Amino acid sequence: MTPEEQRDLEICVNRISEILHQDAQSQSLPMSTLAEIESTVRQQLQTHISPKIGFFLSTPLAPRKLEHTDEA
Repeated sequence: MTPEEQRDLEICVNRISEILHQDAQSQSLPMSTLAEIESTVRQQLQTHISPKIGFFLSTPLAPRKLEHTDEA
């Protein structure tokens, strides 16, 4: 992963975290203890994130073109 891709991924993950935190608050999900936070995050990941990742992983990627260099 390139540094730019890492930066983009971090931005997306931070935004997802903000959305899930707001969702947890709006639903009054328990987040008082570490165990409650872990349970809430796990539930949100299974509900919102994992299905999307599963779909992505089941889709074949386009083959990458290899760059050929001419050696003289």
